[in-house]
Amino acid sequence: MLPDTLEACLFCKAVRGELPIKKLYEDNEVLAFADLRPQAPLHALFIPKRHISTTDALVETDSPLVGRLAWAAAHVARQQGHADNGYRLVFNCNAYGGQTVFHLHLHLLAGRPLDWPPG
Repeated sequence: MLPDTLEACLFCKAVRGELPIKKLYEDNEVLAFADLRPQAPLHALFIPKRHISTTDALVETDSPLVGRLAWAAAHVARQQGHADNGYRLVFNCNAYGGQTVFHLHLHLLAGRPLDWPPG
């Protein structure tokens, strides 16, 4: 677990351009890039450019931002040809939920059948 500071946050560093990433999407509020340890042929992370540590830290006024993350993920899934076969969108929250980087992020997984229940 990384210290919860903007300077140390791995994803904040990606937003600032301090890490080499394979960028898949970007707008004023959202950045998306390929996961460094992909669990599917397409495994992308969609993050808000503003630091929010977990889904549990969201407030009601963040609702449009969360919708923007979901829209961007669907957009990339369509763009990469995965809409017809399907894909999975996942938020992990805190340690028991599988969150390892404490900057809100949405996983997009596609390109293979995805079992249920996960992990």
